This record gives sequence, C-alpha cells and structure tokens, in this order.
Amino acid sequence: MINPLAIFGNHDEKTIQQMWRCLGVGNAVRGVLCADGHFGYAQPVGGVIAYRDMISVSGVGFDIGCGNMAVRTDMGINDIGLRIPQIARDINRKISFGVGRCNNERVDHPLFESDLWKQADIEQLKPMAREQLGTVGSGNHYVDLFRDEEDFIWIGVHFGSRGLGHKTATKYLALAGGVDGMDVAPAVLDAHSELGQAYIAGMTLAGEYAYAGREWVVNQVVRILAAKVTHSVHNHHNYAWQETHDGENLWVVRKGATPAFPGQQGFVGGSMGDNAVIIEGVESPMSFLALYSTVHGAGRVMGRMEAKGKKDKNTGEWKREPRIKREDMDAWVKAKGVYIIGGDVDEAPQAYRRLDEVLKFHEGTIKINHVLRPIVAIMAGKEVRDPYKD
Repeated sequence: MINPLAIFGNHDEKTIQQMWRCLGVGNAVRGVLCADGHFGYAQPVGGVIAYRDMISVSGVGFDIGCGNMAVRTDMGINDIGLRIPQIARDINRKISFGVGRCNNERVDHPLFESDLWKQADIEQLKPMAREQLGTVGSGNHYVDLFRDEEDFIWIGVHFGSRGLGHKTATKYLALAGGVDGMDVAPAVLDAHSELGQAYIAGMTLAGEYAYAGREWVVNQVVRILAAKVTHSVHNHHNYAWQETHDGENLWVVRKGATPAFPGQQGFVGGSMGDNAVIIEGVESPMSFLALYSTVHGAGRVMGRMEAKGKKDKNTGEWKREPRIKREDMDAWVKAKGVYIIGGDVDEAPQAYRRLDEVLKFHEGTIKINHVLRPIVAIMAGKEVRDPYKD
C-alpha cells in the first residue's frame, strides 16, 4: 500500500501536521512535502496534494501561476563583463518592480480577448490586469542574470499573476467558504460543479497571464542584452493540473512545487546571490511517490518578519530585533561577486536553506543539467510594499 504522504527532507512538526490536515479534507488521495517546504497559507509551500474530482483554492494559493522562466542566450560573460552595472540599471528602469509600472508601454496580449474572463466572472479585473501585465512585484520575485558552466549568460525570472491572481483567489476562496489565514483548513471545490468550473477558468486565465508576463519581461531583457535565445525553460509552481497517476485521473495541486515528469525541465532558483539550477525529471519509484514533483527554490529557514525584525511605529524602537543585518547580507552577496539592485534582509541568503543541500533530498527523481552562478540580482527595494500575497 502506498503511504499517503511522501516527505522529502527535514521539516518541523507544524508543517507536517498541516500536510496531514490537507489530506483529511475533500477527496485527497496522496500528498508530497518537498525538501524546500515550510508552513504556508492553509497548505505548506512545497506541498503537493492529489484529489479525485476536487480542486483546492487554498492549495493553488493567492499568487496563481507563480513560476520561473529561464533562457540561455548566445552571449558569454566576456561579452557583457564591463557593462554589467549599466545592464542592471537598464533592466531596473525598464521593468516595474513592486506596485505599478515604471514605463509607459501598453502591453497587449491575445489573452485579453479570451472567453475565460466571462466564464470566471472576473471581467471587471481586466483593466487592472492590462496595467500590470509585465510587472514583477516584490518579496522574493526577481529578474536575475546568471552564467553557466560554459560561461553563457542566462536570464532568470520569478513572479506570478499579480493582482489578477490575488483577486481571483480571494473571490473564489470566499465563494468556497474558505478562510484567509495560515493555520486553517483548505477550501476545496468539486471540479465538476458550476463553481468549480468557474474557478478553473479563472485559474487557467491567471496561469496564462503569468506566462505572458514572464515572457514579456524576459524578452525585454534579451533586447537590453542585444542577445538571441538558444534555450528556454518555463514552469508554474503554484497551480493545479489534471494528471494520470497509477492509472487514475487526478487533480494535482502544487503549491511552491515544480512539475518534474521524465524529460521535463525546470528552472529552480536558490536565493539572492546563490546558485540556481536547470533540472530535469527522471523516471524512478521515488519520482512516482513524489507525484513527479520537486522543489521550487531553496526554502526559507525563517519568516520575513523574523529576518527583518519589527519596529514600534510610534517610537521607532525595535519591538523584535532583526536576525539578519543589512551589512551581513551585502557582504554575502559581494563575496559571491553579484551586482544587486533592491532587495532587503527578509530575502537575504541567510534567510534560506542552501539549494544544493535541498536538492540532495530529491536525488533519483531529478538530474541537474546546469548549475547557474548569479552575476546580477534585481528585486524591489525595501521601500516597496506589495499587497499581493505570494
């Protein structure tokens, strides 16, 4: 008999119990907790749940379609070496990080003519979505440049569906009777019901929107580099797919987990100033138990507020001292030779596990095709606040 919960890596009891609670709601069949997992909103980040005929609004989460895209270019490190600071500044000026847009371009796309807007009953979100397409957001969302083993330059981005996904998730979480919170039961819907079909339409649309946004941002960076793309890898890691496992058609909800079917490639980032990888799924008994899923990043070892501390709004004094200092974060990144714009200590490398250690727990389910060393990291600055939950 298959164990209903496959656990990779080491986790605190609170996260494991959250997975078991998810497995007790709806027609859940099996679950997976990846090695980068941690306690999350109703379902752990790094958690995967397979359902019969049901879909979890909480499991997909607020940032529907959040994912990673990476492309290899035909340019080498020697082609851009002296231009790195200027290239980073050009990217930061061109791409909007946080709320709003920094450029005046209207980014149009065929998805705005899709019937899915009406099916999901979210046509009122279209104007906002038009304004935000191609914006990156804040938190752990980024645009990075890397170099591979042959010194070719890669572009890597991480973000999702912005306000469209957040507002769609909020709408259907309420309609499903769910509660917005972390230590709560997940809200699930019958995938065949009218409400379930409407949510699936909204999720599909937000996923297409996230793909379009990442592709637009990557294309802008390609133009800034004056490069050509020679290889591309693109995946969601907050999404639900209909898949066949052990001969059964199931809805597989991945929250902060990368699909890794045999031959399927994925881009997995580490943390600011740390290595990233291009992985590929392989066939094995452990891959089957993992529901052909793997990590989406290195995984946090402390919460955002724990890392950056908390000040009294009136006195400015520390109510909770930060565990990470800015100078320590800057020293780490400088030692790695990374040119950084933006970011804050809540996204410092010290707030995360090391990616190579996390990946070891998934040996036999994936292989590493490329190790990417960061040379530029661009994120929203600490003064930028983002209302859209990750």
